[in-house]
Amino acid sequence: MPLLSKREKQRGVLLWFRLARFYNLSVKKSNQHLEQFGLTTAQFDILAQVGAHQPITQKGLAKKLLVTKGNVTQLLKKMEERGLVTRRKEWKTKYITLTESGEKYYNESVTKQEHFQASQFKALTDEEQKQLLILLKKLQKQEDVGEWN
Repeated sequence: MPLLSKREKQRGVLLWFRLARFYNLSVKKSNQHLEQFGLTTAQFDILAQVGAHQPITQKGLAKKLLVTKGNVTQLLKKMEERGLVTRRKEWKTKYITLTESGEKYYNESVTKQEHFQASQFKALTDEEQKQLLILLKKLQKQEDVGEWN
């Protein structure tokens, strides 16, 4: 890997800070927005993933979530206690589905959260949003193949 110039290093740090700040602010605002449903972003993520892919295995769900795998069991337990999801075990595989109450939360929260998230990018044109997606996918692909030092 070629050595980076001082300017490239500084730009890299600036990009990282800007992404981190935007992400942290977005999560904070999302948590505030989701309070109306009594959900955190992590709980909403589970609700949205299960609702879109049910029945889903716990292992499959863990791969789709933004939280660590260690938190999945804990989050599912809390959501099960609230009556939003059910877990059933078939041999060694655990399947998760939404309850009737979970379906109601899913139908009410997903559309509103999608609209809320879209509004966070309103400063960008449609074309700029598409370009941002392309660039973020490119960065993710670099990380996925282990090109980071």
